[in-house]
Formats: sequence, C-alpha cells, structure tokens
Amino acid sequence: MLYNLLYPLRDSFSGFNIFRYITFRAAMAALTAFIISLILGPLVIRKLKELKIGDKINKGDSEKLDSLHHNKHDTPTMGGILILAAVVFSTLLWADISNKFIWVVLFSTLWLGITGFIDDYLKQIKKKSKGLTVKTKLTSQVVLGLILGVIFLLSFQNSLKLDVPFLKNVALDLDGLYIIFVILVIAGTSNAVNLTDGLDGLAIGIVVMAALAFSILCYVSGHIKLSEYLLIPYLKGSGELTVFCASILGAGLGFLWFNCYPASIFMGDVGSLALGGAIGTVALLIRKELLLLIVGGIFVIEALSVILQVGSFRLTKKRIFKIAPLHHHFQFLNWHENKVIVRFWIIAGFLALLTIVTLKIR
Repeated sequence: MLYNLLYPLRDSFSGFNIFRYITFRAAMAALTAFIISLILGPLVIRKLKELKIGDKINKGDSEKLDSLHHNKHDTPTMGGILILAAVVFSTLLWADISNKFIWVVLFSTLWLGITGFIDDYLKQIKKKSKGLTVKTKLTSQVVLGLILGVIFLLSFQNSLKLDVPFLKNVALDLDGLYIIFVILVIAGTSNAVNLTDGLDGLAIGIVVMAALAFSILCYVSGHIKLSEYLLIPYLKGSGELTVFCASILGAGLGFLWFNCYPASIFMGDVGSLALGGAIGTVALLIRKELLLLIVGGIFVIEALSVILQVGSFRLTKKRIFKIAPLHHHFQFLNWHENKVIVRFWIIAGFLALLTIVTLKIR
C-alpha cells in the first residue's frame, strides 16, 4: 500500500524512491510483523485466557503422552489469529497491492486460516473434541486447490511447467494433471505443518526457516538478471512475494517469542493450516514445488511417520514407531522436549540452506 501511495511521488520527494526496492520493503514487512506480534501477543494471550480457550491435554489417545504434556493443560490456543493478523497487515502495508501474486497467496492463506479457525472454534467454544471432521477439512483443501488450479491455468498458463532442481533447463509439463497436483501440494503442506505442531515452537520455528528460504527464491525468480544468471525461470512480478514471505518470517519470530518452551500460547489449526498452505501456495506460484520436499523436509518426515504408522498397524497390527508423529516418538525415547525441538530446528536450518544452494547447483 505504501508503495502504491508513495512511490509515484518520488519526483516530488526523492526519498520515496526507496520504495521501489523489494529488499527494503521486505525488511520493513518483517520488522512490522515482528513488532505487531510482540505488542499484541500479551493482549491476545490474556484475552484467550479470559475466554478459557486453552489446550486440553487429557485426550485419551496415550496416557504416557498426556503425562509428558500435563504442564501444557489450558495453555491458550488459537494464537494463529495473531500470526495471520501480523502477516496480512504487514503484507498489505508494504507490498504492491496491484500485484496478482500477492492477492492469490493472501486468498489461499485466509481460506485455510478460516478453515482452521472453524475447527478450533468447534473444539474450544462448542466443546466438540474432534472439531471439523477429517473429511470436511480435506474438502476445504480440495476446493481451494481446485480454485487455485483454475486461477493458475487462466492467469499463469505460460509458466506452469514444474521446475526440476539441480538440472539445467529441465521442466516437467503436467498438462491435465496440473490441477490434481495443485490440490496435492495444498493439502500436503497444510496438513504436514498441522501434524508437526505438537511441541513448543517446533512448527513455527521450521516455518520461519522455510519462509526465509522462499523469500530468497521469490526474489531471485522475480529478478530478470539473477534468474537468467542462475538458469531458473523468470516470473515477472513474483519478486513481490518476497514481502509476503518476509512478513511470515517476522510474524513467526514474534510468535515464537511467546511460543518457545515453555509455551505461553499455541497457534492452533488456524495458524498451522494457514501457514502450511501459504508456503505451498508460494512454491506453486514460483514453480518451486519440488523444493518443498527439501525445505520442508521435517514436515514431510512428520507426515510420512503418521502415514506409515497407520498403514503398518492396519496391515500388520504392528507399529513402526512408538507413537506418531515422529517428534512424539523421540519423546517416548526419553528425549527432553527441548532436545527434540532444537535438533529438529538444526536439521530444518540445514535443509533451508540446501534449498538455497540448489539455485547454484545445476
């Protein structure tokens, strides 16, 4: 918004010329989102406590897991509202609001945020322990994937080939399978982050690293000279997504201030579904979907651990892990929660670096 209001006035005041630089606006978006999270965090926590919107630990799924997490009982949840507010406000403030990439990613993020909000609302306010059914949440993700797939086909049809990392000038044309692919990416990323959100700061810390990696990927994809030098597809206007990713980075760090061990607030489904879908949508927009397997490696492993555990038990009545998702498995191996979190963060950090390195290895 500030770009659209102030940059046209650069001839009258040369200082406004700074708004042309995406790097400046991205940095300011991150800072704005961080400050919003820090300022509003205590207010949101206090309000959620007043409304008695807290996590219920004794769920009956595992007595041992309940005992490990007994200290988290009644910790305020639905904190993802704070993250979304900071991300949306900062993005609209610092991004070029005439950019179609920005509106697509905000639409996707808010769609899944609303889905998560309804799920949390049913669990916390209406006291329905399971919230939305799995079928209902999946239907929401599928419908969003269909909408995005159609939008991409109509608006971005000249750049819908799947970029293959590590290989020069190699791209896959999915043709009629493209919309199905979009649905898989949206459902996969949003659910994977949701499954990972089980320990204090674990999911948001990894999301921050993924957002940092994708902010660089977006900037390069939207820069004609850098994209040409690095032999990756140039997507005009996609550089503006750097501002959005930076907003997630700032909001995530601000939320982590309160969500780190021992957590004062949890993000809930309103945060995890929205953030996962946001990362997935950005990857789709800049044609870096396959890099999600690297930058979101922890999310992928967490989701696979659940799939393998369920599949193994149904087929053989035996479990591969002590419990799924994977982070709880390590807790059952007597790893302290902090140790699990920090080690997963370390791995995620290296995966984010590897993702950036793929720009040069071709």
